Amino acid sequence: MGNTKFEEITTGRGEDLVTLTRWVIAQQQHAPEATGDLTLLLTAIQFGCKFVASKVKQAGLINLLGLTGAANVQGEEVKKLDVLANDIFRNALIASGKACILVSEEDENAMVIQDKNLRGKYIVTFDPLDGSSNIDCGVSIGTIFGIFKVDDSENPNEKDILRSGRHLISAGYCMYGSYCEMILSVGNGVNGFTLDPAIGEFIMTHPNIKLPSRGKIYSVNEGNYKYFDEPCKKYVDQVKQKYSARYVGSMVSDIHRTLLYGGIFGYPADAKSKRGKLRILYEVFPMAFLIEQAGGKATTGTQNALDLVPEHIHDRSGIWLGSKEDVEELESYYKQ
Repeated sequence: MGNTKFEEITTGRGEDLVTLTRWVIAQQQHAPEATGDLTLLLTAIQFGCKFVASKVKQAGLINLLGLTGAANVQGEEVKKLDVLANDIFRNALIASGKACILVSEEDENAMVIQDKNLRGKYIVTFDPLDGSSNIDCGVSIGTIFGIFKVDDSENPNEKDILRSGRHLISAGYCMYGSYCEMILSVGNGVNGFTLDPAIGEFIMTHPNIKLPSRGKIYSVNEGNYKYFDEPCKKYVDQVKQKYSARYVGSMVSDIHRTLLYGGIFGYPADAKSKRGKLRILYEVFPMAFLIEQAGGKATTGTQNALDLVPEHIHDRSGIWLGSKEDVEELESYYKQ
């Protein structure tokens, strides 16, 4: 399918809409070794995103706002919608029969699918509702996910989980805001799909997303500036002289803007959070994978983000990602 057809889709002139389901099936058809398992797994994730999107829209009406009174494994207060989203994705992934291990921000331990009739060959790491501290005030939030393949689905173990991001085979996020958008890569570029509530389908609206080599926006929480290390402070001091500052505080929203407009997003490790704040398996890796697939770059400042190897499933790291030349400029301050 050529660019003209995609242009027709995005402008509404064409009748041949490319749905997410159709696109995923097409990827399978172009891979002779494909079994269809990943297609079914992505269909389950798509279902979960649609379900959560509907609940986000209803949250203020059906008493899903506010806190549960509990804290998750990260020590963060748990929102009611966090719990529901986690249950939705966990149930959808198990029912797909294609997942082997599930790693969620909300669960202290990884879940190994015990029923061999429902156990597949994929590990799914996910943050069911990223940015949930913004739920009550209506800021865009989202779901982030990454997919790995296990070496031996009969005997899954920790080594299948604790490995570098270079083993990712697919990653994406779904943003719930003024519209619902799924950004997805299966290792051959990045595409965006917008949910059409009238037909209940994700429609391709952003084919083959490519980051510009440089942007005009920097996105970092400057409230933490006093805790930054010297290279980070020096970079922020100079970039603010030429770029506009945009920071939402919801990772999905900030990355979505960066992916579409270019520039750089940073949540570095600092004196307050020495290992960083973002979780490697279900925040850093999926976003770094998407950014690289779109022609950008992701780094800790001194190391490529996808080369990290987490020490435990909720391990954290600092991260800078975005347009390639912008990220390389940040890295130059650490090399100095």
